[in-house]
Amino acid sequence: MKKAINIRLEESLLADLDNYASELDRTRTYIIEKAVGTYFDTLDEMISDKRIDEVKKGNVEVFSLEQVAQQLGLN
Repeated sequence: MKKAINIRLEESLLADLDNYASELDRTRTYIIEKAVGTYFDTLDEMISDKRIDEVKKGNVEVFSLEQVAQQLGLN
């Protein structure tokens, strides 16, 4: 199910969006959905990098697979 949201865009960005939508015979919504979905890959990488940095700094505790299995009683 889709849910409506409101966003504000610079006029030049909106013009580019409309040009792409027109050229591809698609809606603004379609182009925005594709763009956001694609950007999620980049965000996933950014989050992974952040988490790796936290591990390297010693700010989070890391557990081995064996420790997790033992804690869950899966031995």
